Amino acid sequence: MLKSRLQSLLAQTSLQLSELQIFQLVSLVEQLDKWNKAYNLTSVRDPMEMMVKHILDSLVVSPYLQGKRFIDVGTGPGLPGLPLAIINPDKQFVLLDSLGKRITFIRQVCHLLKLDNVTAVQSRVENYQQNLDFDGVISRAFASLDDMLNWCSHLPANNGKFYALKGLVPEQELENLPDGLKLHSIESLSVPELEGQRHLVIIDKNNP
Repeated sequence: MLKSRLQSLLAQTSLQLSELQIFQLVSLVEQLDKWNKAYNLTSVRDPMEMMVKHILDSLVVSPYLQGKRFIDVGTGPGLPGLPLAIINPDKQFVLLDSLGKRITFIRQVCHLLKLDNVTAVQSRVENYQQNLDFDGVISRAFASLDDMLNWCSHLPANNGKFYALKGLVPEQELENLPDGLKLHSIESLSVPELEGQRHLVIIDKNNP
């Protein structure tokens, strides 16, 4: 049932997924539904709805990702990081969240699905220090654009990008970007069967 639901949604996009990737995405939703009953990981209760509001809403970002190393800040139960990691096995993803129950869930899913391109880290983003700069910093329902850019300023490599998933375009915040950052593009995202607008705001880091 979940598999046919996912396949019908994918048919409304340009995404091409393997049978293994479809299996892994269905398994992710099954685990999220199971864990949600005990740990309240998401307010979306219906697995069929999760396919639209969590899985497809995450996957539509994939065509815009440039590079190999990404960090998903405030990932919650691994969104959009886990779906993106499943369909991009050639890219590496760090999934960062401050809540232990979310990180425990992500690690369990990675073990079950044999995902070797995901590292789950429990930390506040402003306290997270690492040696390898990221090609992209991704956030979905994490914070305002201003807060994302301020708290995550140390994460992208020079010429790296911020990818902020938004509903409406945050016009006012885009007028006052910090020094060293510039708007790359605003992409209108089409998520099958999702009501309301979805946009991806892509910002370049251009430090000298």
